[in-house]
Amino acid sequence: MRIAEISTPELRQSHNDSPSQSQPHQHLISQIESSIKQTENLSPEKLIPDTISGDLRRALTQLSHHAPFPNSLKLVIWKLSYRLWNACVDLSNTTSLRSLPSSKAEEHAKLRHIAADLLCVAGEVSGVPSPAIKSASFYHKTGVKWHELRKFDLASSCFEKATDLLSKIEISTVSDAGEKKLFLDLSIARSRTAWEVSDRNLAVALLNRAKSLLFGSPDHYKTLANQYSMFGKSALSNSESSSLNEALKLMNEALELYETGLLAARTRDETVDLKALRSKTLRFISAVHLQMNEFESVIKCVRVLREGDAGDQHPSLPVMAMKAWLGLGKYGEAEKELRGMVVNEGIPEGAWVSAVEAYFESAGTAGAETAKGVFLGLLGRCHVSASAAVRVSHRVLGESCSEGSKVRAKVVSELVSDDRVVALFSGEAAAKQRTAMHSVLWNCAADHFRLKDYVTSTDLFEKAMLYIPFDIENRILRAKGFRVLCLCHLGLSHLDQAQEYINEAEKLEPNIASAFLKYKIYLQKKDQDGAITQIQAMTTCLDFTPDFLSLAAHEAVACRALSIAVAALSSLLNFYAPGKSMPTSEVVVLRTLVTILTQEPGNELEALKFVKRVHNRASELGPNCFFGTGEVGRRERNWFAVTSWNLGTKTGTEKNYELCAEFYRLASEFYCLLVDGQVGENMVCKALILTISAIIASENQKKTTLPESEVKQAVQLLDRAGKILKSTLPGNQLSGDPVTTIEPDLYFIYTFCAYDIYGRLNDSGLQLQLVKTFASSKACNPKFLLQIGLTASLGPQSNHEVATFALNECLSVFLSSSSPDYQNVALIVRKLIAVTSIHKGDTDDDAVYNMYKQAYRIMVGLKDSEYPTEEGKWLAMTAWNRASVPVRLGQIDAARKWMDVGMQLAKHVNGMETYRACMEDFINGFENKIWCPK
Repeated sequence: MRIAEISTPELRQSHNDSPSQSQPHQHLISQIESSIKQTENLSPEKLIPDTISGDLRRALTQLSHHAPFPNSLKLVIWKLSYRLWNACVDLSNTTSLRSLPSSKAEEHAKLRHIAADLLCVAGEVSGVPSPAIKSASFYHKTGVKWHELRKFDLASSCFEKATDLLSKIEISTVSDAGEKKLFLDLSIARSRTAWEVSDRNLAVALLNRAKSLLFGSPDHYKTLANQYSMFGKSALSNSESSSLNEALKLMNEALELYETGLLAARTRDETVDLKALRSKTLRFISAVHLQMNEFESVIKCVRVLREGDAGDQHPSLPVMAMKAWLGLGKYGEAEKELRGMVVNEGIPEGAWVSAVEAYFESAGTAGAETAKGVFLGLLGRCHVSASAAVRVSHRVLGESCSEGSKVRAKVVSELVSDDRVVALFSGEAAAKQRTAMHSVLWNCAADHFRLKDYVTSTDLFEKAMLYIPFDIENRILRAKGFRVLCLCHLGLSHLDQAQEYINEAEKLEPNIASAFLKYKIYLQKKDQDGAITQIQAMTTCLDFTPDFLSLAAHEAVACRALSIAVAALSSLLNFYAPGKSMPTSEVVVLRTLVTILTQEPGNELEALKFVKRVHNRASELGPNCFFGTGEVGRRERNWFAVTSWNLGTKTGTEKNYELCAEFYRLASEFYCLLVDGQVGENMVCKALILTISAIIASENQKKTTLPESEVKQAVQLLDRAGKILKSTLPGNQLSGDPVTTIEPDLYFIYTFCAYDIYGRLNDSGLQLQLVKTFASSKACNPKFLLQIGLTASLGPQSNHEVATFALNECLSVFLSSSSPDYQNVALIVRKLIAVTSIHKGDTDDDAVYNMYKQAYRIMVGLKDSEYPTEEGKWLAMTAWNRASVPVRLGQIDAARKWMDVGMQLAKHVNGMETYRACMEDFINGFENKIWCPK
């Protein structure tokens, strides 16, 4: 504001006398006036040069050295000060200090400061009324400018100079209202600056000091109370306990001043204004009590405000009252306040939303229904924004895993499905809020889904769909919603509903995710054909990857639908090609297939198909490439070899010898594969032996004869096994023993099978050599030899040489035992007699006779019945019967020989006493007949 320039008789006289001023003063005054003229001539567009304030400050400093000045010169200086001040005011009126660069704004303040200093240097002058007050006013206004520029040290300096000037004036002598106001404003300004530099004690002290400068003016009371209130609000922004106490104290001071000002008020406007400020302050005091958890005090403040003259209905009152009642644990009273907001149209949206949040946070799940009712009630009373709906829904939902989450989710579900709420989100203007609401519902539903609460998650996912527009841009999002609803109903085993949702999703976005979920539905419906068909449909999707077939197999195994799992993995095998990168190696897929197939009986033939594929692929690609290298490759190869072996054992136990032979043959082939240069030769040999054994067993089972081609294959397998046996013999043994390489049972099986196969080639010599080699090995035991001997003595391919050798060797072993097995000894003797009788007959009667004599020697010395009685009777009677032909032919010596053996054998067999008596009678008669012929 411009200040009227001084125009008094003394000033005009001084102006006329100015040429008589002393030259030094004149020079400095001219310099100051020149700088002021330069300032006056500045245009608003032109910034103040930095040199003006510097020039003025230097001239002023030099001029102060010549003080005191005559009154005429003082008047000149005062005029120059006023001119400089008015020039600054003119510049301020056209340009805001805040719009200037900080350096130029400070330059402006410096010029004002110089104007104030000019008055101070000049001192009091005659002819100017209240010069000290005018000078103090300059300093006060300059200090305010420095304060605005946050130069608090300069502001404080100005205020202190102004205070010093006013301190010399007796307050009681001041009558002008503006001058009285200056005293108060200066004290308040000093207080504000002290507050800004955190000297709060000084700031409050200065305000307290200002209480003596009110002069009974309602406006003064209002101004001082406002400053107390401002300091209280500033302290209220700090949540520390000490700051809250300080804020409460300052607010109470303000309240007291407003009430005192009301007593001094004379006009209606003053009264209304002060009452409004008093109510506002009381509301702030209530807010401070609320922050300090002094809930009873809050209720008292609210009651005072409501019961006042005008009955304060400020929107903040029900919010504070509700929070105070909540703090006191009186939820019924809090609910009344909350519901009362519904009819109070003055409450802004932010206030009641905050109130709903506070009520729900305190009341918890029990307050969810109330929060919903309040929100829906507000919908019918005033415009509620979509943002408020999002905020309330998010607050009520809270944490999904917390207590009462299901109840809260149900309340929100009812809230967001209300047509009035859904209508809030229509149109492009609410697109952002619609997305936010969808996210809130979706995330909460997802949390419940992870907790396997499929009922709640289904409800929330369905409500989230309400906030997806029916347009092309959101088609994919809607499809995603349908898919997740399908998953929820799958979790609830509502398969028909799940199928409806996935069909809708597939219409919107036909992709692999939808196809896979359809597969899961078929799987859970136990629709095997539908699931297998859907597997093929999955492979036609544009975004299909082989991983989905692996996942499909995993799901099928989990449902124990093994045939579907096999179909999925079989389809996966079609995607393997040389050079093509796949997430899972082919050998792993095949291993999984075989594992699945072997979990249920009856799948051996199917398993054989995939095991053969493994062998073929390993042969094509190379073992190291197919199985892998190092330990991994060896484990993979050994797994298939062992599995083939185990399946061979299983099918052999089940008497499915044809499959058994195939599996053992594959086992031998797997063990032959080189992985890092290692071959399991021992296992190859064993597998080959068991393969041949199974082939022969299959032939016997089918009661057919092996074709010549298969016999040749069997011979080849035998040759391979024989070569391995020979190659693994210890080098330091001249007559190596295969039992050091394989188990005795397997060596016997090898010998037995080789005897059988070589017999088909009519190579009796090789058969005998095989048996002799076996008999000389450590693997040999009499039972093995007995079996070979019995086999060689029977059938169309019998070999009496092998039979005789094996049975004799067996007999020798039995007899050399400390406790011979006479049951087997008797069996061997009978078989030897039979073989000798058949193959030698009458040409070598002594050979048969010697067998009987050997049997007699065995029986001599045995206890009764130690030699099998029936076998003894058979020996005695067959020997006796052999004498019948010589008797008829008159071959007396031959007859005597057989009758004697028969008689001797009968003597060592219990139960043949009657036979012996008859024999003796016959012998006596025979002898008499010979010696006494007719």
